[in-house]
Amino acid sequence: MLTDDIKLLAFDADDTLWDCQSHFVAVEEAYCRLLSDYGSADEISQALFATETADMPLLGYGCKAFTISLVENAIVVSSGKVDAATIMKVVGLGRSLLELPATPLPEVEATLKRLHDSGRYTMVVFTKGEILDQENKLRRSGLGRFFDDAVVVADKTHDEYNRLCSRYGVSMQQMMMIGNSFKSDIEPVLQLGGTAAHIPFHVLWQYEKTEEYDHERLFRLQHFGELAPLLL
Repeated sequence: MLTDDIKLLAFDADDTLWDCQSHFVAVEEAYCRLLSDYGSADEISQALFATETADMPLLGYGCKAFTISLVENAIVVSSGKVDAATIMKVVGLGRSLLELPATPLPEVEATLKRLHDSGRYTMVVFTKGEILDQENKLRRSGLGRFFDDAVVVADKTHDEYNRLCSRYGVSMQQMMMIGNSFKSDIEPVLQLGGTAAHIPFHVLWQYEKTEEYDHERLFRLQHFGELAPLLL
């Protein structure tokens, strides 16, 4: 059960606080249409995911890494035939993701305000990706005023979760992670002895798909608005 021991609330950003993946999906669909001379949409998408996965150890996550993978994959699937004008269009698709609106999802702003105003918790954004991009999205969202800090990491590993708790002087048992990805936001925290609230988003990046399970320290929520009654 949830207890009064929770001191730190860590919130994922993309697809938890605002819509992100839907924009990536739209870009990928436009990308497949742009490269339709070189394969079906399914073929190009599968090749792109393979390229992204291979690039991840060096490039990490985020719009810039994705854009590099878009360009690389275009060259591969076209066997080097893709022209410079098309590559510029590909780059333009990737750049558009750096300006996605980061409009707060329903009930997010009101819920964060209630939690913040209660004064009961330290509240931080804990997200992975590229620092400047994530900071800009948080600024555009207008939600920054509800958080004590924003922490951007290359990946949400066990070590990073432990460092997060150390940074705020709490034990893992005193932290709750709130996010949409079971793989990145939920499972690592449960494995470390923490508490998690899973709020699924209607679109999930293929890389984040994993087998889910129930747990005594896991709270499954249907929407963000269910968080405040759980914590207040």
